[in-house]
Amino acid sequence: MVRKIVMSANTAWYLYNFRQGTIREFIGAGHSVCAVCPSDEKYMDRLRELGCAVKPISISRSGKNPLIDLWTFMQYFLCYMLVRPDCVFNFTPKVNIYSTFAGKLVGARVVNNIAGLGTLFVNRSVASKFALVLYRLSQPLADFIFFQNDDDIELFANSGIRLREGRYKRIPGSGVDLNRFPYSSKRKQRTLRFLLVARMLKEKGIELYVQAAKILQERYSCLEFNLLGPIDVANPSAVSAAQIADWVGRGWVSYLGVTDDVSAVLEGVDVVVLPSYYREGVPKSLLEAAAMGKVVVTTDSVGCRETVVEGVTGFLCQPKDLESLVCVLESTIRLDSSEFELMGVNARKYMEDNFDEACVLADYKKALLG
Repeated sequence: MVRKIVMSANTAWYLYNFRQGTIREFIGAGHSVCAVCPSDEKYMDRLRELGCAVKPISISRSGKNPLIDLWTFMQYFLCYMLVRPDCVFNFTPKVNIYSTFAGKLVGARVVNNIAGLGTLFVNRSVASKFALVLYRLSQPLADFIFFQNDDDIELFANSGIRLREGRYKRIPGSGVDLNRFPYSSKRKQRTLRFLLVARMLKEKGIELYVQAAKILQERYSCLEFNLLGPIDVANPSAVSAAQIADWVGRGWVSYLGVTDDVSAVLEGVDVVVLPSYYREGVPKSLLEAAAMGKVVVTTDSVGCRETVVEGVTGFLCQPKDLESLVCVLESTIRLDSSEFELMGVNARKYMEDNFDEACVLADYKKALLG
């Protein structure tokens, strides 16, 4: 049976880069897919090239004005009255709230994805408390909820958000396309190349990474530290372009900008680092790196720890701990070529066994059918 499917997130960039496989799968099965997200012509055009219809709405991702958020809900409702979707797949926090209310009002099946909870359930601000109330009201309305780690399931329960038996499941993040990110771990250069792939937010550990880069380059030669990802100017936690330019000018890091072909960049690096202290879901950048056989260094924290088998596929450091990060990065510097190769093989195998995107897509198709 052909269905009208809406996929909604807070950026078109997210849908194109993180949910492209799901969109292709649904369209390939004969369903019609409509992307609902804020206007971004570059990525909306790319979504159209995949075969999507696109409906723009405005979402204040970091705003705390309830009147603006009410307008977001109204836009969703008017959009869904026009589109009349059979099923709505929601991604990212505000979308999980307002699109759920609107989807249920028009009689759609609603499937939510909890891909990390950021600082929402940690902060004690008025805005965070209000958002928590909205989560308590909206999430029980969803027909199915996918989580990316067990910590978030427990946090929902402890925060008074009712989860219906048999209507939620933990999945391995958004999975990784093993064909799009093929194994290629063997070191090709004398210089050891590090890469951090993320939005340039403080909670992603950007500043810690740069400080570690400075320290290690004073101790060792032939090291290269790179940053890749968008400067999220709309986010109050964003690292500014001026700050990044200063780091680059001092020679501590190189900033590679933004790309839609992450695999091409990963091909040329040895270690992928994410010292995040954000409440992650399961970071896709780490899954992609491990799939290509790169050594992964990340924090022993929610969402991140799931991507690494300590000492086998990569290493874990303590959150917000510069000394721990430096120590762990030194461990990768001391690896010889055969140890690098073995870790890369192990990382690829771990992705194949636990994070294949095909498994996620199978769960999405089940959720679509009910």
